[in-house]
Amino acid sequence: MIKKPENGMTIIVKVVTRLTVGLILIFGIYIMLHGHLTPGGGFAGGVIIALSFIHMMLAFGRETTLKKMSKSVASYFESIGALMFLTVALMGFIGGYFFLNFLHYEGQEKYTLFSSGSILISNIAICLKVGAGLFAIFITLVFFRIDKGDKK
Repeated sequence: MIKKPENGMTIIVKVVTRLTVGLILIFGIYIMLHGHLTPGGGFAGGVIIALSFIHMMLAFGRETTLKKMSKSVASYFESIGALMFLTVALMGFIGGYFFLNFLHYEGQEKYTLFSSGSILISNIAICLKVGAGLFAIFITLVFFRIDKGDKK
């Protein structure tokens, strides 16, 4: 009986990927949430989160990864991120001008997670938009790959 070859890379790469993808995802969320306190933010966190899914696709193949995050799900998250960002901008506009920090209060303790007001929501929106967008771009590149063949 001939066994069908598995998609993806070697077993060593798959084991290391299983151990590291969750850590990379958590690190991306940390970078996104603490962007107003430390270097980072929505863009950097979104890139790191997208790279965790790209890492999984490189190790296990596209079929396995697309079961966890398909192109339509990535498109949905990208749209949600854009709508959240637009909502934050317009909520500030209601308060007086575009992107007004409408959740900031003078009595808040400085240098805490929720001390930035609407900047945290903007970081989450940017993270969704960038992370899902980069993953969708990578999926598109994988699907439209051109095989040159073995020409001698």
